[in-house]
Amino acid sequence: MSMVFGMFMAILDIQIVSASLSEIQAGLSASADEVAWVQTSYLIAEVVMIPLSGFLSRLLSTRWLFAASAAGFTLMSLMCATSTTIEEMILWRALQGFIGGAMIPTVFASAFTIFPREKQPLVAPIIGLVATLAPTIGPTVGGYLTDLFSWHWLFLVNIVPGILVTIATWTLVDFDEPDLSLYDNFDWAGLAGMAAFLGALEYVLEEGPAKGWFDSDLITMTAAVSAAGGLLFFWRAFTARQPIVDLGAFRDRNFWTGSLFSFVMGIGLYGLTYLYPVYLARVRGYSALMIGETMFVTGICMFVAAPIVGRLMTKVDPRLMIGLGFLGFALGTFQASYVTKDWDFWELLVPQMLRGFSLMTCMVPINNLALGTLPPARIKNASGLFNLTRNLGGAVGLALINSLMNDRIDLHLTRLHDSVAWGHTKAEEMLASLTLAMADRGSDAGLAAVSKLAGIVRREAIVWAIGDVFFVLTLLFVALVFLAGLMRRPRGAGSAGGGH
Repeated sequence: MSMVFGMFMAILDIQIVSASLSEIQAGLSASADEVAWVQTSYLIAEVVMIPLSGFLSRLLSTRWLFAASAAGFTLMSLMCATSTTIEEMILWRALQGFIGGAMIPTVFASAFTIFPREKQPLVAPIIGLVATLAPTIGPTVGGYLTDLFSWHWLFLVNIVPGILVTIATWTLVDFDEPDLSLYDNFDWAGLAGMAAFLGALEYVLEEGPAKGWFDSDLITMTAAVSAAGGLLFFWRAFTARQPIVDLGAFRDRNFWTGSLFSFVMGIGLYGLTYLYPVYLARVRGYSALMIGETMFVTGICMFVAAPIVGRLMTKVDPRLMIGLGFLGFALGTFQASYVTKDWDFWELLVPQMLRGFSLMTCMVPINNLALGTLPPARIKNASGLFNLTRNLGGAVGLALINSLMNDRIDLHLTRLHDSVAWGHTKAEEMLASLTLAMADRGSDAGLAAVSKLAGIVRREAIVWAIGDVFFVLTLLFVALVFLAGLMRRPRGAGSAGGGH
């Protein structure tokens, strides 16, 4: 439980700043481009550590690695809270993400190593709930803390729990031994390749939509760095005596299909956590706090679903649960594809409920089939790869969502501009009505009316574009429903690995 809480803090911090970037920007006198790095630096550093954690866990032992990760994460949280410049904040956030990233896959690996198979229906929903709930409620928690106190509390809130997690882990966790001999053949070239590959890829995915992808020289150069790093990393993974990441787990059909599902889960988890607030902020004009309160429904549904899913895991074919989960995702996004400018809490209630229940219905059986059927010796390394796919899915999903939204907004603006051009009776009547309503502005009434009409047109283009994105996500989730049968149902109960 102490390790699970540490993982909750690390995942929560991915999204906790997202609703409060403007307050951090004002507090540190940063530009909009600079403050975006408060989140980007964390993600880039974390995505490098996650696959590395499997090797470090074998090298140092779970106890040493997790305690050091929790302690370092807590210290970096304190340093973030005391930052006085944006450069300091970006540095501490990168270190916070890198050090804390080791906690996430270590929890997954430990769950499948120390608990026997018959305990998995109890343990897996807890871990699945935390892994999906933390990013879902991140904007809500961040909004409340910033609204009630200040942005500093986004990081100070980690201090006391982080100390307790560090002490508890050091005191209670002792089920494997370090293997320091692994250091003798440490693959430094493979580590450099992996860092360049994943770090640069994360940057390209984060910044690509805003910078016009390869229209930007920086994006082109960073993509080239990622490609070169990828070539080095994969070469070392197949030729090094002791590779930094063992890719052999992908030979297992359940693992590679589970990783594919986890990748799409990342799109559903992080993509929808991004898409709903975009609609609520840009169309409805909600504040960060109001957005958090509206989206909290998903978290409540996940809490309700966790024990139900745990019970079903012992009675229902997990492949059927995966199919039903993605079908629930598809139903929610299909309903949301009919979004209008007037939708608020009640119209978004059912899509968010479907999302909450579907996340848990998918997450738990995917984890069990992907990791629970592997030999114990492979689980630590495979857990890092498995969690990496979810994070990369989120990054790819956000990049694709942003690109698709930008393209569809431009398309709908072009079509709408044709509909409100001079000569269209309804458009001219509306413009006249707006001009009359703004008569108190005197000679500026006509310009104000044109500006108001332009704003209405853009708002409608955004709404239609968001509906288009929801529909594309529906098609993606429906495709995964049919792929669930690719996974093999695990054989009868048996120990998933002996704890001692």
